[in-house]
Amino acid sequence: MRAVIQRVSEASVAIEEVVKSKIGTGLLILLGIEAADTKEDIDWLSGKIARLRIFNDDRGVMNLSVQDIQGELLVVSQFTLHAVTKKGNRPSYIKAAVPEIAIPLYNQFINSLEKLTGKPVGSGEFGAMMNVSLVNDGPVTIIIDSKNKE
Repeated sequence: MRAVIQRVSEASVAIEEVVKSKIGTGLLILLGIEAADTKEDIDWLSGKIARLRIFNDDRGVMNLSVQDIQGELLVVSQFTLHAVTKKGNRPSYIKAAVPEIAIPLYNQFINSLEKLTGKPVGSGEFGAMMNVSLVNDGPVTIIIDSKNKE
């Protein structure tokens, strides 16, 4: 499970020009799911994101989590995070999970974040063509992969 996490002052996702979800200060999470992902990946990644200290404290130091600031979360599925670009110029998405596997894991990930933060989590629509808008605060962008825990 791979996530691109962006600290935002606002973000939204629209489908066919209709806004499905919108948040203020918080995290936009682009989530890529691969076939080998399990509940353990969900638990580890959602916990890491909920506790990630990337918001400024009163001294301007990144020392607070999204939970600490009562921030909002928006999760958007993005299978292209598992693109394989080793050979040729056309990415392969063979590592990305098929919808029958990915959709339940995507929903479980959102549910896990809601339990950890005690707040509703906005989302896109799995498999839909979406327009994602954001104001990256900082900018702060972090990539985390549950299979490569750096």
